[in-house]
Amino acid sequence: MLLHIHPDNPQPRQIKTVIDCLVNGGVIIYPTDTIYGLGCDIFQHKAVERICRIKNVDPQKAQLSFICHDLSDLSTYTKSISTPLYRLLKQYLPGAFTFILPASKEVPKILKSKKDNIGLRVPDNTIARTIIEELNRPILSASLPGEMVEEYTDPEAIYEKFNKLVDIVIDGGIGGMVPSTIVDCTDDEPIVIREGLGEWVG
Repeated sequence: MLLHIHPDNPQPRQIKTVIDCLVNGGVIIYPTDTIYGLGCDIFQHKAVERICRIKNVDPQKAQLSFICHDLSDLSTYTKSISTPLYRLLKQYLPGAFTFILPASKEVPKILKSKKDNIGLRVPDNTIARTIIEELNRPILSASLPGEMVEEYTDPEAIYEKFNKLVDIVIDGGIGGMVPSTIVDCTDDEPIVIREGLGEWVG
């Protein structure tokens, strides 16, 4: 299904369609503040495995990340956040960043890396954050399979390519081509491990 959702004022009925899909273990493609991504309810184990199959990656090695609604939501899924780290996160979120943080017990095992870390995002995108708010838990954030190509910015082209693999493709307008900046915050000093759209000033 190709579902048109208004980027600034998401229609409640359309959002409900997405929520029903996610609750029932569905997989969606949705817009963020960077690129379109694959998503599912992080607590739907089979849906997470399905996304790993679409991407042709082993769940144990996939280094999956997910998106939260806001900072207090994010703090549920990571071990206690120090005051300096909280200030840092507040400075950059919502925004085009993925922060690698130590995972809390709330994070499903399938999503944790070998080091018990997790990538967390709070995107500056109304559709994505409305979905999480209504679902009341985070959704997976995975890039589309293969190399980033121009057609991955166009929801209709994405639908043509992936409609047999996912349940819903959300059309929230043309997406970007540059992924988020990844910052590892598991040691004392944050380290940028991928330069992306987010501008890091440290």
